[in-house]
Amino acid sequence: MSFPSLGLSPSLVQAATGLGFATPTPIQAAAIPAILRGADLLATAQTGSGKTAAFALPLLQQLQEDHHAPKSLRALVLVPTRELAAQVGEVLRGLAKGLEQGLARQPKIAIVFGGVSINPQMMALRGGADVVVATPGRLLDLVEHNALRLSSVGLLVLDEADRLLDLGFAEELQRVLALLPARRQNLFFSATFPAEVQALADGLLRSPERVDIADAPATTPDITQRAIQVDERRRTELLRKLLADEGWSRVLVFVASKYAAEHVAWKLHKQGVFATPFHGGLSQGARTKVLADFKEGGWDVVVTTDLAARGIDIAQLPVVVNYDLPRSPVDYVHRIGRTGRAGEAGLAVSFVTPAAEAHFQLIEKRQGASVAREQLAGFEPQDSVPADLATAPGTGGIKGKRPSKKDKLRAAATAAGVK
Repeated sequence: MSFPSLGLSPSLVQAATGLGFATPTPIQAAAIPAILRGADLLATAQTGSGKTAAFALPLLQQLQEDHHAPKSLRALVLVPTRELAAQVGEVLRGLAKGLEQGLARQPKIAIVFGGVSINPQMMALRGGADVVVATPGRLLDLVEHNALRLSSVGLLVLDEADRLLDLGFAEELQRVLALLPARRQNLFFSATFPAEVQALADGLLRSPERVDIADAPATTPDITQRAIQVDERRRTELLRKLLADEGWSRVLVFVASKYAAEHVAWKLHKQGVFATPFHGGLSQGARTKVLADFKEGGWDVVVTTDLAARGIDIAQLPVVVNYDLPRSPVDYVHRIGRTGRAGEAGLAVSFVTPAAEAHFQLIEKRQGASVAREQLAGFEPQDSVPADLATAPGTGGIKGKRPSKKDKLRAAATAAGVK
């Protein structure tokens, strides 16, 4: 299988080759012809499988074939995070630069997201854009400021569609959809599609083609999973020992909250580990710098919330640690997917406290996997399972009694009659 055989133009094949895309990945081989045929698409593919190029290449070919049309917004890519917006936009711009110079004009690609001043983004949109990569909230802000209109969009892409379709983004997404023309091509890409999200997607897509290669052996990331049993109060000490004994050079450590990210990073730094926090409370400039420095080897450890579970592409990241287990098995898949990317081997280590054992069993069940439990000498757990968790089957020992923000959104949607 080659890129020319998928129906791509010679200039796009050359552009893809220039960015290091030698041969199509399975998701690219399956998705590109379907998109070029104009079909709606629901695609499931593991993180690191090349799904960005799977929609970026045919999107640009559509623009290339209609390059004499006046400049107007023809393709909209929606993503849940600023980091993913920047990453997708970078791929699109890189491919667009490689298009043949004989075009009447090069496609203009705008990248917009919140957390930064809206004024430079409004200035960048003067004169229009062919493609906009956006987070939903900032896109709506720009529409309200009359900086762009969505009435000419012919292609809609939802990247990390499962998150965009859940109730956390449901209101914003519905507002965006109401501004789009009814006749358009829809492309939904994600690593996971839970049943409730699948139902919403089915209602938005028209006779979609389904591409599901998440479980194909050739595309399964080479990730070794380890589960180490430890008491909650000794996790930082255990992490410090693993860093020293295993010689890990770059580690992404996932915790449950912004406070935990700050606290664990501070404790590690105090013990001589070059560690820093990364979470939504940081400014966009600070977040961008942390990631850039981490990719260049400037930090040994980045302690993060689930903000970094999606849309973060760090080449050759060897290790991910679940200091706190994620709230959902879906988030576990996205977290460990930060390692083992692009054919590299990776390691995902989870700290399993007595209180979290039931939840980790649920994660294993949803994955259809079994991870052997380890106990390291000197760190054997001594705590017992809290009585309230031991008598509360189905909680997984992780969510606690107070409803989360997502729980509250679901309850509000139910009360309002939202299906």
